[in-house]
Formats: sequence, structure tokens, C-alpha cells
Amino acid sequence: MIKGAIFDLDGVITDTARLHYIAWKNLAKSIGIDIDEEFNETLKGVSRRDSLIKILEHASVRDKYSDDDIKTLTDKKNDEYVKLLDDLTKDDILPGIEAFIKELKEKNMKIGLASVSKNAPKILEILGLLDQVDFIADPAKVEKGKPAPDIFIESARGIGLDIDQVFGIEDSQAGVQAMRACNMRSVGIGVDADLRLETTGDLSLEKIALYFE
Repeated sequence: MIKGAIFDLDGVITDTARLHYIAWKNLAKSIGIDIDEEFNETLKGVSRRDSLIKILEHASVRDKYSDDDIKTLTDKKNDEYVKLLDDLTKDDILPGIEAFIKELKEKNMKIGLASVSKNAPKILEILGLLDQVDFIADPAKVEKGKPAPDIFIESARGIGLDIDQVFGIEDSQAGVQAMRACNMRSVGIGVDADLRLETTGDLSLEKIALYFE
């Protein structure tokens, strides 16, 4: 029986992908690398450090940067991203999400968050949704990021449920792979998963329960 839902953040609850893209593009440009929106799609659901490594490998310059260099650059990217968050408002909540969360709460379902973003609490607070989420998995405390399943396992643990009692919602292939790696039911937003939905506006607990049960 399904007793909880685990959300990704970017692309599921809100779309901060454009802000990440601006910050990554500016950082890459500062070190002589050009990335476009198509390449940025490969960074979805990937941790900050691993995203930078992908950018460096894309330009075949990974070996020129030490771990300290990478830490400095990822901090620089995050500083710009956090500044961009100042423009975020409740209007940036994706369609259908508030109604879906209300539906989950009315059914006494637990809600967890499995996002690689270390800024997740700040973003949820800006959106007015922080008090609706029962547990936010800390990406700094899991051994491996997506597509490893660690953060989904931690989020399920945090809301006190087993993997077979929850479903997860993702918009990235890395996230879906992570859920499949721990046998969690997966709902994909615009991406192939156990159940694929085209937009967040299609989310419905009745639809999801009927599909999985």
C-alpha cells in the first residue's frame, strides 16, 4: 500500500533549471568553456561537483583542475545561483503541484524530498512549501548522488517508510535510474519511468494509485 511520495525539486516542484543554466554557463565562460542548453540537459539531477566535472570533461580539460580548484569553482557557481534565487516567487511553483500536495496531505500521505540541491530548504521556504514537506534528504550526507539510489533511500527512511510503500517523482533520467536502482515506483515528468506523465499538471493520486496498485 502506498503511504508516501518522494519528490525531486528542480523540474518537479519548481523550474530553477534556467537559473542553474545561467550560473553554469557564466562559470564555464569564465574558464573558457562554452556550453549550450542541450548540454545543460545532461546536468539535470546531477550533483554540483559532478556537473562541473562533466563540463570539464566536455572540454577535455578535467586533468587541469585539482579538487581544490573544483571546490572553488562550484562555490562560485553556487554563489551566483543563490543570488538568482532572489527573483524566485510562489508564481514559480509548477502547475498542479500545490493541488497535488494538498491531495496527498488530505490522504495523510508522507512527503519526502530527494533533491541534489543543497539549497532545497531555502527554495521551499521561498515557495511557501517548506512546512508541507515532512523530510528533506541532505545530499551532503549520502555517499553517492544520482543515478545512485542513495538519496531516495535516505528520503524514504526519513519519512519512516519502506521503499515499497512510496513512489518517487522525477523529471531527469538520472533520477529515474536512481529510483529503479532501489526498486522504487517511479513517476516521470516528461521522461520515461514506470508511469510517464507529460506535465506536473497531470499528477493525480488516484491516477498513480490505480497504476501501481
